[in-house]
Amino acid sequence: MTDLFPPRNRKVRVLATLGPASSTPEMIAKLFAAGADAFRVNMSHGDQESKRPVIAAIRSIEKTLGRPTTILADLQGPKLRVGQFADGKVPLETGQRFVLDRDEALGDTTRVRLPHREIFAAAEDGARLLLDDGKMVLRVVDHDADRIVTEVVVGGMLSNNKGLNVPDMVLPLAALTEKDRSDMAFALDVGVDWIAMSFVQRPEDLAEGRKLIGGRAALLAKIEKPSAVARLEEIVEHCDGVMVARGDLGVELPPQSVPPLQKRIVETARRQGKPVVVATQMLESMITSPSPTRAEVSDVATAVYDGADAIMLSAESAAGAWPIESVTMMDLIAVSVEEDPAHGDRVHFTVLKPDPTTADALAEAAKGIALTASAKAIVCFTSSGSTARRIARERPSVPILVLTPELDTARKLGLLWGVHAVHTRDVDSFEEMVGKAKRMALRHGIAGAGDSIIICAGVPFKTPGSTNVLHVVRLIGDELKGYEAPEA
Repeated sequence: MTDLFPPRNRKVRVLATLGPASSTPEMIAKLFAAGADAFRVNMSHGDQESKRPVIAAIRSIEKTLGRPTTILADLQGPKLRVGQFADGKVPLETGQRFVLDRDEALGDTTRVRLPHREIFAAAEDGARLLLDDGKMVLRVVDHDADRIVTEVVVGGMLSNNKGLNVPDMVLPLAALTEKDRSDMAFALDVGVDWIAMSFVQRPEDLAEGRKLIGGRAALLAKIEKPSAVARLEEIVEHCDGVMVARGDLGVELPPQSVPPLQKRIVETARRQGKPVVVATQMLESMITSPSPTRAEVSDVATAVYDGADAIMLSAESAAGAWPIESVTMMDLIAVSVEEDPAHGDRVHFTVLKPDPTTADALAEAAKGIALTASAKAIVCFTSSGSTARRIARERPSVPILVLTPELDTARKLGLLWGVHAVHTRDVDSFEEMVGKAKRMALRHGIAGAGDSIIICAGVPFKTPGSTNVLHVVRLIGDELKGYEAPEA
């Protein structure tokens, strides 16, 4: 594969969700041109076969543009819902008693079926139950194996099959439902690059997903439960990346708790060298409006200043009236923030201590040399992507050009800060490595005559995990002469 599309002029990545407003090949191409680096396919909506042409369209555009493109399949997870009502909906009055039970009869103003036996086992007096994304709040006053008696703390109109959140309980639920397993198998068969698991509660939840994936994709954990926050370090350790899923996180926790948690999750992921995505309602008003609110712009900017690897659009690009404009705005905000002279200091506000390994030592050194010697780029040779992740963790001041013989690796790196990944032939010698790094830096426009670049690789070549070389070279004018043919 040849890489024809130039690197972005920003380091944070943009992840765009595809949906009814953006699933045609023409729209996907326009979103990519507007700034989308990766695409999210939401398995909660539509059937599997409707996703097949969407994924095929992304791969077709990837081939046309010559740039490895990242696809993330987002699993629905164990969604909790109440049953149905005889009249379709009922009013809940603040202060009244309302019962959740296992009776299959249609509900009324006093009770409704709850088809999740795990909640009955985990219920405790005083625990909160949140209905319809937190619009209504119940508090448990009594419970047994078949009934949960609650008091309505915040009332409202409750209709059929509305969602239920249980922020005060850790449920003995399998992290993957039958639907999730089927959706995962489908996603892996069509060749997605990342699998996102929803409603992760504990590190053990990731074990089944990891086993089923079997190395065919990277695993991303969505942090959206208070129980996940309590074991954040372990969860990040057991996955390949994380998402700050602020939708359900903001339902189950007080809204004022979400901003500091967002910073904590981003910091934890950065310390462990795992890509972190900030998601949900980033440009929410652009679902219906061609421009965002100032508060939304500030929200996106904050995630960029914090050093998040990627920022995500949900309904804005999936079902909104202005999908292209939403991606364009996300791109413009990110570029503006990264051009701020204070951006570098803010990104490095998080103190990162390198692990006592050669790879980490070289990654830290590459960042320092780039700054001191005014290098234009770090060129990284990798097969697994590990070296690229260690360098990106340091948030260097220059772009990271990743050269890899593995197309799957190049695709996965689309969520990684500062990385422009190229699928290309491997090298066999030190001299070939230096020559290729120079040619690729010239070709992709990240360095020119007289510029220095830093090369990071492992010797012997073609040995994963052997990063042990850091080499600084200068591009001379003669190397530009006769340079015409692209190199695969």
